Amino acid sequence: MTNDEILRIETLSPAHAEDFDLMSAVTALINEVYEVAEEGLWAPGTTRTSRQEVASLTQAGEVAVARLHEEIVGCVRIQQLAADICEFGMLAAAPKRRGTGIGRDLVRFAEQYGREAGLDVMQLELLVPREWSHPSKEFLADWYGRIGYEVVRTGSIDESYPELAPSLATPCDFVIYHKSLHA
Repeated sequence: MTNDEILRIETLSPAHAEDFDLMSAVTALINEVYEVAEEGLWAPGTTRTSRQEVASLTQAGEVAVARLHEEIVGCVRIQQLAADICEFGMLAAAPKRRGTGIGRDLVRFAEQYGREAGLDVMQLELLVPREWSHPSKEFLADWYGRIGYEVVRTGSIDESYPELAPSLATPCDFVIYHKSLHA
């Protein structure tokens, strides 16, 4: 981003779920990012999400987008999991804007959302291959550690998302990270 570009991040209103073009753009961004970030983890032809799922999450008030001017350059899903825990996921920054701080700003937005909701902990899940090292996953694990996230447990995809397990191309686990929102 240049100095004259201002990144705006906002939670989409439920009404945005009816905007076919917007839902398609957010879906395309997520799938483009995850195609690279999770290459080799899923069976060929598997996509991270669908327009219908993004619209459903938007309807629930769980999707925030980052825009430069009117261009969508990032997104994140934020949801409350328990009385004191929220989670972010589907974090995506436009590949052509990578390294400009969009991902960092989306994580900060999610954390602030949690604080404003009176929650104590932000959670994230990182899908990692069990038997080999994935460069994107290694990068993310290091980055999350640098910004204050700590591994609290490792779980099997089978226990968390049994419906997704058949679509995996390789055995994977979910590494669960937490960060105090009051640190």
